[in-house]
Amino acid sequence: MALRTVDEHLAAILEAITPVPALEVAVLEARGAVLAETVTATVSLPPFDNSAMDGYAVIAADVAAASAETPVTLPVIGDIAAGEPAVEAIRPGMCARIMTGAPMPAGGDAVVPVEWTDGGTASVRISKSAPPGHYIRRSGEDVTAGQRVLAAGTRLGAAQVGMLAAVGRAQVAVRPRPRVVVLSTGSELREPGLPLGHGEIWDSNSYMLAAAAAEAGAVGYRETTLADEPAKVIEAIEDQVTRADAIVTSGGVSMGARDVVKEVLTGRVTFSKVAMRPGKPQGFGVLGERTPIFTLPGNPVSAYVSFQVFVRPALRALQGLPPEPPTLVTASLTEPVTSPAGLRHFMRATLTFDEGRYSVAPAEAQGSHQLAALAAANALIVVPDDVDSLPAGAQVDVMRLP
Repeated sequence: MALRTVDEHLAAILEAITPVPALEVAVLEARGAVLAETVTATVSLPPFDNSAMDGYAVIAADVAAASAETPVTLPVIGDIAAGEPAVEAIRPGMCARIMTGAPMPAGGDAVVPVEWTDGGTASVRISKSAPPGHYIRRSGEDVTAGQRVLAAGTRLGAAQVGMLAAVGRAQVAVRPRPRVVVLSTGSELREPGLPLGHGEIWDSNSYMLAAAAAEAGAVGYRETTLADEPAKVIEAIEDQVTRADAIVTSGGVSMGARDVVKEVLTGRVTFSKVAMRPGKPQGFGVLGERTPIFTLPGNPVSAYVSFQVFVRPALRALQGLPPEPPTLVTASLTEPVTSPAGLRHFMRATLTFDEGRYSVAPAEAQGSHQLAALAAANALIVVPDDVDSLPAGAQVDVMRLP
């Protein structure tokens, strides 16, 4: 079987991905989803001039000469509270007590904060002048009517949800977070918390991959482990086709006699050897009408690296986002590294930033089964396919891990 390059395998995956359909949801339910429409403001924000402080709405000319030595005293004709504009206008020589967010009265052109006064209610002594416009939030200062406030393709966090509500949206069209179902295969696997027999290990991959799906903006669902029994494995996979937006399996895709995932999905999934380390055995296909399935290797580090390189960009594409991998930065190697010729090598590493420059130290343990080194890493050094060694000080691309 000829080796595929990393780029060729990723391109084949992305070509087959169809974004999840958009749907209307309540604004609060949209958090974490990707906006599927452009949102514009129907009114200006603020919709009216309002006070930025608790204080007194005044005519600036009336307090121009105010100072601590020569305070100005004005009658207070009433209160203006937010949502209750009892005083709609003031005349020269008068003022109104005003609360933060309350609309400015006609005629008033400045706000004197309460700290500059004696806090009077019938009359107030003002000991500092305020220029026109002082502590007034002008209508349209934040957003003008007709302005685009959120673009399609925006991931909706708390601030964006607040913006939707601020422009009066109760519902919005989004591409929801994809539902990613993770299945681990292997008769040796046991659920964490259960005792282990001889030759058995606790399943870590499904937990790790479900968490990685959540980090990628999806919703990760973990199913219980599957023994190497073809009938049960294909039943479990087919049971998820109509429920999941994507399926991720780990294990059973290499060249062994009991690689059950490869056995039950051959003909429906394309299995390839990809020119990379770790993670050479890969599989991808589309089940049913539009459910992508990623069959990843069973070694934990191989599964994790494969997820970041192939699944993460695909999950972004499912959400209608540019299918970008994790962020790459350029860093200086702290020590030399070697790499197998012809393979793109993703090496666990620790990335640091000091005095305006990145440096990266490769982990000592690079075996595909060594999860502890991955748990301690925050980055992957990306050694190109055509490079077999790099000296200390060389500049390398580094993939920052979530």
